[in-house]
Amino acid sequence: MASLDRYRAFVEIVDRGSLTAAARHLDVSLQSISRALSTLEREFGVELIRRTTRRLQPTPAGVAFHARVKTALIEIELARAEVGRESSRVAGTLRVGASVLFAPKHVVPVAASFLARHPHVEIDLVLSDAIADLVEERLDLAIRIGDPGAPHLKMRPLAQLRRVVVASPAYLARRGQPQTPEDLVGHDCVVRTFGPEGDSWPLTISGAVERVRVNGVFRCNDAASANAAVAAGAGLGLAPLWQIQEDLDQGRLCVVLADFGPPPVPMQAVWLGTVGTPLRTRLFVETLALRFSSEETRF
Repeated sequence: MASLDRYRAFVEIVDRGSLTAAARHLDVSLQSISRALSTLEREFGVELIRRTTRRLQPTPAGVAFHARVKTALIEIELARAEVGRESSRVAGTLRVGASVLFAPKHVVPVAASFLARHPHVEIDLVLSDAIADLVEERLDLAIRIGDPGAPHLKMRPLAQLRRVVVASPAYLARRGQPQTPEDLVGHDCVVRTFGPEGDSWPLTISGAVERVRVNGVFRCNDAASANAAVAAGAGLGLAPLWQIQEDLDQGRLCVVLADFGPPPVPMQAVWLGTVGTPLRTRLFVETLALRFSSEETRF
């Protein structure tokens, strides 16, 4: 197996969380994936992925190596596509689905730079927090957070989105700061009535994710309003880091229970698994992957 293929195998193992999933995605045998990882570790003289009976976990060296190699592979794929015979003119309309809150800050800048690079492309950004049907909505691709949707869709992992438990300084001054998940029983919590969590928050306790029941007097079916309620002192909140990063930077919110953080939520690009995916779609997916794997993006 060539070095480039070994690097690609390593990136897929980390992104997909298992040797089997990586082998399935790359359409190679499980033995070749395992051999690629072992060869890399032997070549570098360092353990890149720690294997246990339950999971695979990249070591600190593996995390650093993954960040570098993934970016390099994306650049190589973009270069290959752009110098290919069919890339002499990337053109047409690209319909992209994304969530209402996530798109303005994280998708629009990618779209703008993509248009500058490919002036014969038009982008139609379709925003919704519902899981859109790609065929019904005539979407070329969608950026999905959490559930990737139907198994027949092609998928490209983009990032792992961190979540945190937060509160306003005023609330903490009034009610005190929780030290353990068990303390949540004595606190008001802002409950999001949409999504899978609701009033049962997934927190990491002794290395395992456990559901912790929470209560509060403020319930909400909108993410922006839930975050605003937490900032206004209505209670503790569980939120994706990307939604409240500015509030943290400005001191309107503080992270609590940092040692018991919820597991991250995967984000991926999905598109129809049909033959002849347009070049503009493939290039945009690679551009998204490059953007979200960069150190400049804080998730």
